[in-house]
Amino acid sequence: MKVNIDISAEYREPFAVIHTDKVTDEIQRMIDVFSNSETPVTALQNEEDIVVLQPKDIYMVRVEDGDTAIYGAKQRYRSRKRLYELADQLGKQFMQISKTTLINLSYMDSIEPGFSGTLLLKLKNGSKDYVSRKYLPEFKKYLGL
Repeated sequence: MKVNIDISAEYREPFAVIHTDKVTDEIQRMIDVFSNSETPVTALQNEEDIVVLQPKDIYMVRVEDGDTAIYGAKQRYRSRKRLYELADQLGKQFMQISKTTLINLSYMDSIEPGFSGTLLLKLKNGSKDYVSRKYLPEFKKYLGL
């Protein structure tokens, strides 16, 4: 693939144009990278304080007892949004690993075999959860297994 970069003061915001005869896997990956629409997430630090979290500060999102919990490096937050809404908002860096959990792929620490064909995924902040069998094929594909 050929790449041309045009640097000029007339461009205030970067933009990309792709000329191709068909959309291949490589082109689709580039589109995904360029159209990454991660946006900040608002969450409750306690019952009164609202904080704004950047996607890079979020390790895991999990539904616990009907509430949506957001885990950062050392803190737990609560969100009023549903899991699928946060999955759409957080972007491609996050993957659903079970019916109740999203993880930030950047913060994976280790993976261990679990029970009944699942995997236990540990994150760098100490959080852990199981990759359920339903989400296991996509997770293995991401890992190249």
